[in-house]
Amino acid sequence: MRRIATAAAGSLALALAATSCSTGGDATETLDPNADLSEQTLTVSIWADYYPEDLAEQFEAATGVKTTIVNHTTNEDIVAKLTASSDPGIDVAFVSGQYAQALGEQGILAKLDKSLIPNEENLYPEALELAYDEGNVYSEPYAWGTTGLCYRPDLTGYDPTSWNDLLDPKPELVGKTTMLSTDRWLSMPALKAAGHSLNTTDDAELEEAKAQLIETKPTLLAYDDTTFYSKLVSGEAAMVEAWDGWCNYGIAEDPSIKFVVPEEGADLWVDTMTVLESSKNKEAAMAFIDYILDPEVQTWVAENILYKVPNKAAMEALDPALIDSYPTLGITVDELTQQETIVDLGEDTVKYVDLNAEVLATN
Repeated sequence: MRRIATAAAGSLALALAATSCSTGGDATETLDPNADLSEQTLTVSIWADYYPEDLAEQFEAATGVKTTIVNHTTNEDIVAKLTASSDPGIDVAFVSGQYAQALGEQGILAKLDKSLIPNEENLYPEALELAYDEGNVYSEPYAWGTTGLCYRPDLTGYDPTSWNDLLDPKPELVGKTTMLSTDRWLSMPALKAAGHSLNTTDDAELEEAKAQLIETKPTLLAYDDTTFYSKLVSGEAAMVEAWDGWCNYGIAEDPSIKFVVPEEGADLWVDTMTVLESSKNKEAAMAFIDYILDPEVQTWVAENILYKVPNKAAMEALDPALIDSYPTLGITVDELTQQETIVDLGEDTVKYVDLNAEVLATN
């Protein structure tokens, strides 16, 4: 199945969102709990291959809401659509957490009516305390995870434990490693290895990270955001920076592949569901989010997308054999929430965009 990066978009679109016109999402709109949903329609934008193929049909059968699902490729793609006009024609948009934060702060998202989303009770309590949207005012989480080192021990000859294993590889691994190229993930290994926050806006810390990344660059096989796990399977790479779920795609082809969160720590990324303030179908939109938070639907996500979900009931329903096969699914909530949540940095986002551009442009 073709996979599209979930948390893997950079932050450039957030700067665009910050300049967009507010559509006034500060006031809580009164919704009708008795609305006839069959009279409403719904357009949902989500990453391709990130949901059941028959999701629209299943939701329509359950609620009577005629539903159209469209796909976006990256967070930048959907944010550009949402900020291009006062009514982009989308009711529900899936975006990563820091993007939900920026869009919510700009008034582009509606505040969620929790009385219409009773399945929120299925979430882990920690999923209501995430820094980008505490209390889930504008968003509900769909999937979450972290980033680390995905590797083949038969090729590395050892089990890496630190971001420095990637930043300063052993001589025999030079030309056998890859890093992610998007801005918050490109900088993460160097920031964490130095003991800095991945949300830092300190110029000296960012300069230190940039210098390390430039020093590391000649040791890399490539910057790779989409085919790194295939390089592991083929043996072209021995160790790569990877999102946990994408490492699982490699494990599916070669069970010897392993994943580790480096000892210095990593990120907690979240992909979320949001409702547009411009939507004329908010009752149906809330019903859709509630439907997604049903344990049966969320269990499908974990079983088929191979990412963890913040839905306690769904995770408890997973077959233990699946977790044995894909150990990243067994990362506990405590372990996951020890990682640092990625948040929007407002105007300081451009510092990461510039860092990213300078590193990638270095010969």
